[in-house]
Amino acid sequence: MSAAATPVPDGRTVVRALVALKLRLLRNGLRRSPGRTAVYVIGAALGLAFAGGIAFAMAMLNGRYAGSGDAGVMLLGVLCLGWAALPLFLFSSDESADPTRLTMLPLRPGPLLRGSLLAALIGPGPLVSLVLVTGAALSGADGGASAAAALVGVPLAVLCLVTLSRAVAAGNARMLSSRRGKDFAIFGGLLFALLVQAANIGSQSIFGRPGDQLDLSPLKPIASVLRWIPPVGAADAARTAGEGRYGLALLQLAAAGALLVLLLRWWRSSLQELMVTADSSTLEVARGVQDSRGWRLLPGGRVGAVMQRHLRYAWREPRAKAAVFTSIGMTLVICVLSMVQGWSSVYLLAMTGTFLGLQMLNLFGMDGSAFWMVAATLRTLADARDELRGRAYAVLSYALPVTLVLGLVLAAVTGDWARLPSALGLALALLGCGVALGAVFSVLAPYTMPADSNPMRNAAPGQGGLILLNQFGSMVGVALLTLPVGGYLAWALLSGGPSWPVLLIGPLYGALVAVVGVRLAAARLLERIPEILAKAIER
Repeated sequence: MSAAATPVPDGRTVVRALVALKLRLLRNGLRRSPGRTAVYVIGAALGLAFAGGIAFAMAMLNGRYAGSGDAGVMLLGVLCLGWAALPLFLFSSDESADPTRLTMLPLRPGPLLRGSLLAALIGPGPLVSLVLVTGAALSGADGGASAAAALVGVPLAVLCLVTLSRAVAAGNARMLSSRRGKDFAIFGGLLFALLVQAANIGSQSIFGRPGDQLDLSPLKPIASVLRWIPPVGAADAARTAGEGRYGLALLQLAAAGALLVLLLRWWRSSLQELMVTADSSTLEVARGVQDSRGWRLLPGGRVGAVMQRHLRYAWREPRAKAAVFTSIGMTLVICVLSMVQGWSSVYLLAMTGTFLGLQMLNLFGMDGSAFWMVAATLRTLADARDELRGRAYAVLSYALPVTLVLGLVLAAVTGDWARLPSALGLALALLGCGVALGAVFSVLAPYTMPADSNPMRNAAPGQGGLILLNQFGSMVGVALLTLPVGGYLAWALLSGGPSWPVLLIGPLYGALVAVVGVRLAAARLLERIPEILAKAIER
């Protein structure tokens, strides 16, 4: 049948199908396992309860504190930022947010837009936002005029938020569905963690510590600007109408309506472009073999080949990259927080050694079904040792530079250069112990890593025990293995003895433990190949 003869469904059918598709996706996602259903239901209930508590607190501010409406405006500003930014970070985790999945269907832009909008309104996210926006409107409402403005402004604000999110997703769909888009999501998650800490510090500097007298006056300069941004102004119109400024309230509602129209037009044009434009990845010309001169510094033989493969996976595979950058990001967040709050110490470098050393955990589970190719080449004990040594060298190739650089930064910030040698020695001892335990746990306790589109999903359902054993058991094991070095350092600090020998003892001890751990793991690897392969390919 030719393309011209392909029947095009009518608009109502498309809308109903898209809404039914969203409901089916929700239902099928919850039917994967009882645990997933329980997590979803409990998470949605807790989210609604939390939103209801915030909305109630906002309503209670009204009439009790000057500037209560400014607090509602700030809440709306945070909501706008969240709805605009979350598609950039969580695009791949929501199947209904990717319009490129529908490019092969004969759909017109209008029905597709209406169906996508109605489908986007289904779920706990819009409901939580509706509760929060209602609370923000109540924070400044006063009288019947405010109620009338809120009846129009609150739904209008929620529609603007949802449309903004989907328009951003559709406008960046090509980029977000690519490997670089997934990499951006990883960096965005780390940036979000830093912003949360910055917001926490900023709120403490403005409002003081918990228990201090609440003062909302610092919000007034920011709120006076935010309330004229259309999505925020739609709900703030309740406060404006309550003050008797009906013309300004109508202007805020009209501005929000105009923004909604513009967002719908942007969304429609993005959908139309996605439906008729070929994916650029299918039009690229082959570029030839990638230049490999940078890999000539690696060792020869199987060890160098394993290093190259592991480093390529760590850079290209979203789950592997998420694990590496999350470990580095956690350390940076804690270090930055300690610097700002004044309790920073150069010994925070120990966290870097621990987190980066444990990148050796679940090596073969990360390979997934591709592990069978590795397993087919493991014939002798020497092959098993080279496989684990190559992976350990790959981890050390980025863990050592990061540890050294962060140590210099911490010493420069704290001014405690005298303790930098002992901190480096302790961090390197922890790094070596993490490599050893990671190799052993990878062989004895592997677990499945689902190869789906969500890089933040790090295990299959029903494997919580193995995850706890790997993550918490390994951290306790690293702490116990490093007791000789840590014990000497504690004695030196408490008794006033020399701590600089830790710079010599730590790396030597860590290297020794790493060598022993790799050898022990290699001795069990050959006999454990069937079990590891079963876990690697399990879904």
